[in-house]
Amino acid sequence: MFSHKINIYIICTLLLYIVVPVYAQVAKEVQYLSGSDNEHTVEWDFWITGGRQAGKWSKIAVPSHWEQQGFGSYNYGRDYVTYGKNFRFHEEKGIYRHTFEVPANWKNKKISIVFEGSMTDTEVKINGKSAGDIHQGSFYRFKYDITDKVHFDKENTLEAIVSKMSADNSVNNAERLADYWIFGGIYRPVYLEATPKAHIAWTAIDARADGTFKSNVYVENIQENSTLRVMLKDKEGHVVGTQSVKLQPSDSVKLVTLSVGQPDLWTAETPHLYHAVFTLENDRGENYQTTERFGFRTIEVRQGDGIYVNGVKVKMKGVNRHVWWPETGRSVNPRLDLNDVKLIKEMNMNAVRCSHYPPDKSFLDYCDSLGLYVLDELAGWQKAYGTPVGKKLVKEMVMRDANHPSIVLWSNGNEGGHNKELVDEYAKYDLSARTVIHAHHRPGNAINGIDGNHYEDYYSTKKILEGPNIYMTTEFLHAQDDGGAAAGLADIWELHWEAKLGGGGFIWNFADEGIVRTDFNGTIDVNRVNAPDGILGPYRQKEGSFFAIKEIFSPVHIKLKKLPADFDGNIEVENRYHHTDLSACTFAYKLVRYQPPYADANGIRTEKEYDLNAPAIKPTEKGTLKLNLPEDWKAYDALWLTATDPHGEEIYTWSWRIRDNAAITKDILPVKTATTVELTEDSVHYVLKANGITAFIAKETGLLADLANEYSMKLAFRDGPLLIDGEYTLKGVKTTSAGENKVVEFDFDGQLDYIRWTMLPNGWLKLDYRYDMHGKRPYAGVSFNFPENYIITAKWLGNGPYRVWKNRLQGVTLNTWENMYNDSRAGIGPWEFPEFKGYFSDVSWVQFNTTQGKFLVATDQEDMYLRLFDFYGISGPKHYPELPAGDISFLDAIPAVGTKLAMGINNRPGVNGPAGEMTVLDQPVSRTLYFYFGIPRGEKENTQFVMPEENILTD
Repeated sequence: MFSHKINIYIICTLLLYIVVPVYAQVAKEVQYLSGSDNEHTVEWDFWITGGRQAGKWSKIAVPSHWEQQGFGSYNYGRDYVTYGKNFRFHEEKGIYRHTFEVPANWKNKKISIVFEGSMTDTEVKINGKSAGDIHQGSFYRFKYDITDKVHFDKENTLEAIVSKMSADNSVNNAERLADYWIFGGIYRPVYLEATPKAHIAWTAIDARADGTFKSNVYVENIQENSTLRVMLKDKEGHVVGTQSVKLQPSDSVKLVTLSVGQPDLWTAETPHLYHAVFTLENDRGENYQTTERFGFRTIEVRQGDGIYVNGVKVKMKGVNRHVWWPETGRSVNPRLDLNDVKLIKEMNMNAVRCSHYPPDKSFLDYCDSLGLYVLDELAGWQKAYGTPVGKKLVKEMVMRDANHPSIVLWSNGNEGGHNKELVDEYAKYDLSARTVIHAHHRPGNAINGIDGNHYEDYYSTKKILEGPNIYMTTEFLHAQDDGGAAAGLADIWELHWEAKLGGGGFIWNFADEGIVRTDFNGTIDVNRVNAPDGILGPYRQKEGSFFAIKEIFSPVHIKLKKLPADFDGNIEVENRYHHTDLSACTFAYKLVRYQPPYADANGIRTEKEYDLNAPAIKPTEKGTLKLNLPEDWKAYDALWLTATDPHGEEIYTWSWRIRDNAAITKDILPVKTATTVELTEDSVHYVLKANGITAFIAKETGLLADLANEYSMKLAFRDGPLLIDGEYTLKGVKTTSAGENKVVEFDFDGQLDYIRWTMLPNGWLKLDYRYDMHGKRPYAGVSFNFPENYIITAKWLGNGPYRVWKNRLQGVTLNTWENMYNDSRAGIGPWEFPEFKGYFSDVSWVQFNTTQGKFLVATDQEDMYLRLFDFYGISGPKHYPELPAGDISFLDAIPAVGTKLAMGINNRPGVNGPAGEMTVLDQPVSRTLYFYFGIPRGEKENTQFVMPEENILTD
């Protein structure tokens, strides 16, 4: 009986093999001739005609730019302004040679050589024979069929002659004479492809949100009746749809359609991906297979309304990005591409414009998988490709990129570089017929219902948003140095968010385009004001705007700036996701206490953390986040709230004060030692002394003139409080006692009312002042002098660790921070962030560590800005006021910063919105500062401070 069962099994198995044909799975084979990226290169023989190392054979790493390998000459694109028609780089050519072998099993297959990118005109020869027409255009994949030119029994020789400038002037105009670094060489990989003679050449997919799947499948060399099978798989590999169609020998393209029920949809928030497996079969068991990744989504431009993804209007929170790395220029690798996508997502952006050319394919792969809306752009920097070459390059770009679900729009050139004869070319290769736009800087160039006009200000943006077109600005808030980017962004973003026709926009630019110059010992060159345009430094160092953008673009939108006196734990929240309910996010809050000034550590001293129930708030709607506060919550210094997205990434952490500055100052005043306060005078000073500290106050001005501390070096902190930008004259002086304290008060006529100095027995020097300055002011407050070269660190309790501007107050957290002195300048270097110098907001106290010892300054009142030394916002024409007098300032108002393109006078930052306007002072301002010039005896290692029984804050 058992044997009988075995025989039946064997017979059935044999019948199965007879009935079902066995197909050998064949896929495209690839053999790299170069390395795969800028970190994995292969040496080829190389000769260059001009510049460094010209006229001799040597070796070069491929892929690379020859300038970064020590060959040729550097030029920034705008050099043509200087050299004109005699532009010397027309003559710079590189000759590449490389030998390779072809696998024997590739016989009877089609063999192609593929260049992913070469700058600029590229002539290719195989074994001395031309592979085809010279390719023109730097940023596009091109290939040649070399089946009849290769040997299988001996080595093959590849020769590529690459001209840095093109013989086609329209190519030079479109991509070489541009506002970016221009390089030469084979900078992306080169490889061989082998396929069967009959094969699938490429596919164009259109997968819609309703589950409809269509694909144009382009086939080659079909010699017999065949079958084309399409199988769709989800991310787990489950088959969700299949379809088969018959092919005739005459077929070159076949449309395949099928439908999937309720697919998981692709958006930037939910980047669900599928795979389409295309199989070409014939009756003889030959089988060729290729796979494409795609997403189901529907992109619509509803003219006079908005841009829709899967039936939902979306607004672009975007950035422009060059393909860039300092050592290797535009030759990069997937790891760098992945990091850039993660950084863009970290800023809570949902979109990227590929300026001003198509990027590496791996970048688009990561946009697909992590979720970013992409504008893929044909090169054309203010001038366009000619029609013949332009048609070829559109075809190359769209054929390579059409199946990326992340690409939502095609951009047909930049700022006037639009050849309108190319607009209809995109749909020839893009089955989904995405909308073609123009990224432009002149009014009147709207196309297909979208206006992408560049660098409009707040007020002109309001006007454009009235219609008739959707306004999606493809460049705005030019981020040269520390200007632009997030400065003014909050105001302009609110316009787009609230307006029916607001499509959002793309900040210029992602990272400073700084190149490591191999002709200047590795110096990083940003071409002065031309290329330091990044939110990040060239090595992706995060500037202050990075974190401000993260807050402004947060999809969890919270307007609360200060906790109200009757705060009950309820915080109003707006859901600014387009496709995600807030219940998919997670929330937690902390109650924190901060380290005091003389503690060895910074940051939080103690904390309690509580999870929250995420509220169910639909996209674009508002609701309430409820914090169940413990009874002792007011005993803490601050409240921190963190939102985390459905993928486990932090959206943002907000912080609010609980205890005010008066309470914090009272806690930190040390009292372990005290002496009798002495008040004396000489011919020019009032002299206040206590606990080893002596302050000399100038009789004629009321300013601190000198300091002495018997326990440490003499301090050079002096010449304040100097009222910034005010006029006043001394009216009178009086000296008094207030309990154990000694007081010297100076009264003034004019905009300064008084200065009052009070010495306390423990050595604290208290300063009270009041001023009355009406009208619009760029800044307001007082300054002191202190030599910059004496500073080592600054430690403070306040917002940080990054500096702020009046129109870029976001992106900072209330904590105790300490920055080491540096002279870093955003956009110029050394790109050491956070910058030491600048305006810092909501400061309670600051401790200076200097070559003369430490000293501490604290305030009773809220909203004090600290200014540290001389710094700038943007180089060139200044779009912010000159800095206040002095070196260290304690301010009640600070200026905004402009952008490179907000030119002119009269406080130009104001053109980018109300936050950029000067502060209006309409009532007197009073402030109290406390100074301790040194570390009090017995306090150096202490983190706890004991208060006296009496109130030492009383005059």
